[in-house]
Amino acid sequence: MESARIIATVARIVRDVGIAEEIAQDALVAALEQWPRTGVPDRPGAWLTATAKHRAVDLVRRRETYARKLAEAGRELTEETYDPEPSGPGDIDDDLLRLIFTACHPVLSAEARTALTLRLVGGLRTDEIARAFLVPEPTVAQRIVRAKRTLAKAGVEFETPYGEERAARLGSVLEVIYLIFNEGYAATAGDDLLRPGLCEDALRLVRVLQGLVPQEGEVHGLAALLEIQASRTAARTGPDGEPVLLAEQNRRRWNRLLIRRGFAALERAGTGPYALQAAIAACHARAVRYEDTDWRTIAALYERLAVAAPSPVVELNRAVAVSMAYGPETALDMVDRLAAAEPGLGDYHLLPSVRGDLLARLGRGEEARAEFERAAALTRNERERALLRARAAGSAGPGR
Repeated sequence: MESARIIATVARIVRDVGIAEEIAQDALVAALEQWPRTGVPDRPGAWLTATAKHRAVDLVRRRETYARKLAEAGRELTEETYDPEPSGPGDIDDDLLRLIFTACHPVLSAEARTALTLRLVGGLRTDEIARAFLVPEPTVAQRIVRAKRTLAKAGVEFETPYGEERAARLGSVLEVIYLIFNEGYAATAGDDLLRPGLCEDALRLVRVLQGLVPQEGEVHGLAALLEIQASRTAARTGPDGEPVLLAEQNRRRWNRLLIRRGFAALERAGTGPYALQAAIAACHARAVRYEDTDWRTIAALYERLAVAAPSPVVELNRAVAVSMAYGPETALDMVDRLAAAEPGLGDYHLLPSVRGDLLARLGRGEEARAEFERAAALTRNERERALLRARAAGSAGPGR
């Protein structure tokens, strides 16, 4: 959980994100070696950060050409915390956000920028990033390795971009924050459905961006989307951590403050993809009951989103909305055509999950059961697997 902040702090000292990641890993290894003997410190995050900073200073000390940086780093070590005042209204005074902008340097391809930043900042594993991109895991691993080498070869430093350079990186930064939130909202693997720390990081970062570039409508669009989505967190799991489907959620548990924040951001948003997704989330938030949901408006918004930001996942979500607005038969045809046109969805567990739901609503129980079982086999999240198996068991039998 502390990894991203340690990397960001160390990168400020050594000015190299690849080296910063190695030093952060060294600090974590040191903790694994020492804490079993000495006990976990009262402030483990501070211990890890201090250890990493000392190792970073040792590295800088060995480089005579970095004498000036050594002096700066040495002064920082005497401070309990590092909280510099921004030098101007456009400065970034958040190390994690600086790290994202650095890893989103234009010397890298768009895919490499996002993969590297998700690894460094989001702490996502290569398999989790691969799921986000719907590409093979080795492809993502190669992107990350090459991205670090490219940054080092180009001499890219831990920096704060301004003006046109900042604007050129903003799209990648927004995508990274969006994907970090998504992994927190629905974890790829593990025993828990949610990873709240990632959602909190994403919310904090997008709020910082709102103040940094208040004129950018898509920043407010993303903020609106994340605020409204985060409002449902408490209702998305039951007492034992089991997933609760949207139709069954207790909407009184939705966080009204976050919804109000989301609505306020939506008023400042433009008409881009994040704003459209936020408008969809707002439709759900306005419905007092699940039965009151305006599915026709949601389906129309997804149709616009499919034009603005076409992707197989958008089309799959559009099919769900169409099924609720116009019936499951039309949507099932959409899903089948999508599966035939997009082989990359073959290992995406939500495809058979959606198809199973549509088949169940059409009364084709045995086919639905097979789809839910296939989805359960594809997911690596234990909570999702249990839910899908339960739905498979509930779909079989006479009259289903």
